[in-house]
Amino acid sequence: MAAQSFRMSEILLIGTFVVTSLIRFDCAAVKVDSDGLKLCVTSRRGMKDLSYQNLTNVPSDLSNDTQYLDLSYNFIRRLNPAPFSNLSQLCFLKVTHCGLQDISPAVFSHTVALKVLNISNNDLPFIPDLSLKHLKILDLANNLYTSYQLPKSFQNLTDLDILLLGSPSALSVKFNDFDPLANISLQHLVLGSGIHWKNYDSGSLAKIKSLQKMSLLASFCGTFEMFEDLLVDLNATQVKSLRFVTVFPDSCRVRSDPFRNLRTMPFIMNLTIENTWINSSFMEVFLKNVWISPLHDIAFVNITYNEDTPDGFQFHTINHTINLNSMTFNGINHYQYKYPKINMSFEAISNLTYLKFSGTGMNILPCRVISALPSLETLDLTDNLLTESGFWWFQCQPTSVFPKLRQLSLSNNRFKSLSFISIKMHEMKTLESLDLSFNSISLDGYCSWPAQLKELNIGNNYLGNSVFQYLSSNFERIDLSKTGITAVTQKDLSQFPKLTHLQLTSNSIQVIPSDLTVPTLQSLYVDQNTITSISREAMAGMPRLQTLKAGSNPFVCSCDSDWFVTTFNKSLLLDWPLDYTCNTPPSLAGLPLSDYKTSELLCEAWLQVAVALPVMTAICTVMGLVFLKCDGVWYTKMLWVWIRMKRRGKKRSNMLKNVSFNYHAFISYSHQDSDWVDSQLVLSLEGAGFSLCVHERDFVPGEWIIDNIINCVESSYKTLFVLSKHFVQSEWCNYELFFAQHRAVSVQRDSLVFILLEPIPTDSLPKKFLKLRSLLREQTYLEWPRDERKQQVFWASLKSMLHMADKSVILKDVALAISDTVPLLTDQV
Repeated sequence: MAAQSFRMSEILLIGTFVVTSLIRFDCAAVKVDSDGLKLCVTSRRGMKDLSYQNLTNVPSDLSNDTQYLDLSYNFIRRLNPAPFSNLSQLCFLKVTHCGLQDISPAVFSHTVALKVLNISNNDLPFIPDLSLKHLKILDLANNLYTSYQLPKSFQNLTDLDILLLGSPSALSVKFNDFDPLANISLQHLVLGSGIHWKNYDSGSLAKIKSLQKMSLLASFCGTFEMFEDLLVDLNATQVKSLRFVTVFPDSCRVRSDPFRNLRTMPFIMNLTIENTWINSSFMEVFLKNVWISPLHDIAFVNITYNEDTPDGFQFHTINHTINLNSMTFNGINHYQYKYPKINMSFEAISNLTYLKFSGTGMNILPCRVISALPSLETLDLTDNLLTESGFWWFQCQPTSVFPKLRQLSLSNNRFKSLSFISIKMHEMKTLESLDLSFNSISLDGYCSWPAQLKELNIGNNYLGNSVFQYLSSNFERIDLSKTGITAVTQKDLSQFPKLTHLQLTSNSIQVIPSDLTVPTLQSLYVDQNTITSISREAMAGMPRLQTLKAGSNPFVCSCDSDWFVTTFNKSLLLDWPLDYTCNTPPSLAGLPLSDYKTSELLCEAWLQVAVALPVMTAICTVMGLVFLKCDGVWYTKMLWVWIRMKRRGKKRSNMLKNVSFNYHAFISYSHQDSDWVDSQLVLSLEGAGFSLCVHERDFVPGEWIIDNIINCVESSYKTLFVLSKHFVQSEWCNYELFFAQHRAVSVQRDSLVFILLEPIPTDSLPKKFLKLRSLLREQTYLEWPRDERKQQVFWASLKSMLHMADKSVILKDVALAISDTVPLLTDQV
């Protein structure tokens, strides 16, 4: 049984430990920046990135709304108060890699809102004196101070959560160095710069009573007693999480047991060994302490493993209660050019619920792992070289397949066939979540997913819009980030009746359909797409939505976005307002969407109608009153007459081009109106060059009156009727009207022109003037005004009518008529 255990264990580690590059990084520094951005920045307008600008001083013209200021990678030797005097909203200040040597005591006197200060990687000769009551994160790592002695002002940093201290020149920790931190609620201390310490005074760190996490970047090779004292002090702080970086340098031989104090640290829960050289001899001793300690989680990050024992790694079953339930291997560099020898019973890790092998180069999953971890609930195999044939090795015939596994991550491997994977998932009876992101997945055929699988992540695989057809209707959580999707329809999502979480980040989706109805959806990620606006109707189709992430889209700042800015519940937005900016129109490009303002009147149709209706009514009322007051009715009539004459002029000229006239107009009027006719009408028209026929002057003597009337009407282009009460009482006027109307019907329709000297109600006309009564109802007439201004319009309209006649034709006919008459007159004489 022991031999079988050895072989199975060897297979496990043979596939796991391969040569990879050792990556050294400080994730704490990255976390400082990310946490600080979330803590401080509410708008991109408040972010000022002045890094790499060759600056020698802080600019003095910074906007007073600056929230985030990055001055890194410049040549700023000193920080002076003047440039910061107006930065009352400054929350995040980053001045790294600038050769900074001095900070004036009054620099931060006006930056009362400062919460994150990063002045790491500079040349500060001592830890600066700071009094920032609201400061939460302070990074002073990698400077040149020679002591970790903190100024007394640090006791005023009552809100400080994270402190990073480190200097290659500080080789010792004194007993009183951290006294100012005794009464503040510091949560995380990052201490050291990765070098070997010469001295540590016992009790130094024990004074920080509220510490929850400790990250130590220091080497203790050959001085393990110092390291043991440090563990005793950390136990006094009741710290729960420890992270040791570069504890043992390359080729360090560990001959004692520096981690034996882990057994007596009841509060410790998490331990991370990072960027460290580990020999097989030390690993045996170390894991023995881990197994009998209160630790729940152990992690090895970017370690170099070396076998310094002839039999390799030997670890037998321990007769002790094991608390460890989580183990992580993230980045392994095997120092030797041969497979390691590992003899470890699976019983030692039978209680694990979480196991991670990441960045180890694994290409075959050992058979024993599949069934020898009965309690395993999460298996993370990200960033390896696994394929379908490597994960389901043909020689493996397990009796059971991960009997309790609920979460499986195969991200960043070399899997291809989605249909094959879906079928193999039926072997894992309890699996609920599967991560296949960052692979080479293809939609190669029908997929048969197990009913218990609720969550699938296939992001970062180019799959296209048809991917929805290959998913299960039982899925509740789907991640399709960066899969080449260009559109999402109601038909696509209607096949997922249990869908609660959907991630569509980094695709090319242009619109969220207004008819989209997903009543069960609670979380939706559509950030980094090409969406220009989010409609009210689309959000109405997701009544249970609790989380929305839609930033980094090219929003159009218009009425379509107004409701989203003013009405939508921003507490649902994870990335509001930082990632929401206007893309168009160009005049608003770059403007934070939270600052976009528009008039409600411009965007609400019902409000426009409500405002426009009374305004238009008022305007029409005022214009009507002005129209009536200024005799607009009369002017309109005259304008209409003029327009009609202009429009019909061409038509008349065609109709009358073969007809010649002796006169422009024949005037029909009552003898009692002769004074007005002679003094006004005849005088004005003949003075303007028109030829008129007046019965008192132009009737031919000796002819019948009826004949004269007929001849004058037919010889005239127009017949002007001067209407008055006297006109309707004249018998001859009735005759003239009769013949003129008859001519208008047969020859020229618009030859009749009525001039109204005084109002004559049509109903008051005698029965013999029935023709006139109907004409006045049907035909436009000119009314003689008393106002001199109106008289000018009257004459203009009347002359415009008479100008339609061909004057040359009229004059020619008149001359011929005169020549024909002369011999007759001579004979009579």
